Amino acid sequence: MKQTTRRVVAIAAAASIATLGVAGCSDDSSSDSSTASAASSAVMGSESGASGSAEASGEASGANGSVELTAADGTKVTLSGPIAAKYQTATEKQKADLGAPKTGTDASGTGDNGVVFQQFDGGVITAKDADAGTPAYITWGKIRDAWNVTRDETGKPAPDGKGGSQGPLGVATSDETDADGVKTSTFEHGKITWTESTDQVEVTVNGTVVAPQ
Repeated sequence: MKQTTRRVVAIAAAASIATLGVAGCSDDSSSDSSTASAASSAVMGSESGASGSAEASGEASGANGSVELTAADGTKVTLSGPIAAKYQTATEKQKADLGAPKTGTDASGTGDNGVVFQQFDGGVITAKDADAGTPAYITWGKIRDAWNVTRDETGKPAPDGKGGSQGPLGVATSDETDADGVKTSTFEHGKITWTESTDQVEVTVNGTVVAPQ
């Protein structure tokens, strides 16, 4: 009889220890169902390659390689094709620098020349077309500002000219590079540089330096 009593006590003690172990791995306010859900999400994230920082920024992978982001106003923005591919390969710092995607009629779409684009608070991603495998590039800050200036065919700023990929510089052909404090982005018909030490922008169209703005 004493042996049976000891066995029951031992089983109860083991069950008590196991319960304490589970409680120590979860938040005090978590229910069993939420803990199970978090564990399931962690497994799914590991299998899909998703990172915690990507989830925190509102990034979610969709069908056909699309990416869903949340704009500053809470609107859901879906990236697809080359734009989504570029965003997915960007570093966490690049994503942070890009910031939230913009919304509205001029924030994304396809230009008359077939160029696809998505504007963000801190930059823009563009690709020459929407075909799978077409490379896309990020253009930032003051270089983006100078690229967006409306210009005539020679590159001179003109109120009735065209800017961005529709302008004389054309679509971006590289990401921004940095050499000795000079940042450079190249385009179909020229380049734009920004010198950090002097805060100077230089725009070159078809081999000729023109006024930045």
